[in-house]
Amino acid sequence: MVRRALLPLAAFGVGVGLAEIFGAANLGTAFGIGQIAFVLALVAVLLR
Repeated sequence: MVRRALLPLAAFGVGVGLAEIFGAANLGTAFGIGQIAFVLALVAVLLR
């Protein structure tokens, strides 16, 4: 259960990190991409 809860948080971190690596304009943009990754991972966890 803890692993399922941590998956969206990890997706957020990975999304922000990848956005920064690939040249996001600023940190706000990177956080926006991280939020999208978080939501996608959360939906995947909830549908499972």
